[in-house]
Amino acid sequence: MARIFITGSSDGLGRAAARSLLDGGHEIVLHARSNERAAALADFVPQVAGIAVGDLRSAAETRHVADQVNTIGRMDAVIHNAGIYTAPDRGTTPEGHAGILAVNTLAPFMLTALIERPDRLVYLNSGLHRGGEGSLHDLDWTQRTWDPARAYAESKLHVVALAFFLARRWPQVLSHAVDPGWVRTRMGGASAPVDVDTGQRTQSWLTVSTDAAATVSGRYWHHLRPQQPAAEAMDASFQDKLVARLQELTGVALP
Repeated sequence: MARIFITGSSDGLGRAAARSLLDGGHEIVLHARSNERAAALADFVPQVAGIAVGDLRSAAETRHVADQVNTIGRMDAVIHNAGIYTAPDRGTTPEGHAGILAVNTLAPFMLTALIERPDRLVYLNSGLHRGGEGSLHDLDWTQRTWDPARAYAESKLHVVALAFFLARRWPQVLSHAVDPGWVRTRMGGASAPVDVDTGQRTQSWLTVSTDAAATVSGRYWHHLRPQQPAAEAMDASFQDKLVARLQELTGVALP
């Protein structure tokens, strides 16, 4: 049995992965943005090891989420599932960052650094990351005209690069990025072609499987098959520069 923490698990793919892994006999720690969102997890409460509550737009609350998880105990795996797709403007987090960057890039970086190191890390991604190259000159959208689609693509490129950086930095940890496809969730909409069960399957498999394919670190996955990500995400120099910039923006050092 594995103990697994899943961010953004009050609905959508995170909730579906939690249900699948619980049904497989694993111990799950859930995450909700607020106490109101946590109330939607009432049906899970008797079965789970805990629920961490905190808004990942806020660095202080992200730190608190990490503290809550560490108090429960060491995780065997973490699925970084939480994310936002669009925003009408750059927005301003409590620390002054763009909202999409804060939730999709800074929060998974901070949680990775602050949560006791697990055996496996899985970062939810999107094929749209391939349109996000060239972001390091204005990572936080302080100079450019706001473009939410571009900001989302860049944030997902960052997460793939982070997953690959960690495969190099922590060779004892299995680190993967997963594109679940366009899934019928609140974010994806009712017309999306992929059902939620199919969408959650790869990340759930990667957290617990002993199959040979699942135990090779530093891969980009789509529907249980490895794929080729954007070239920049695989560039070690880009990965190093990105992580250095994320450490500057968050004040958090990656062990």
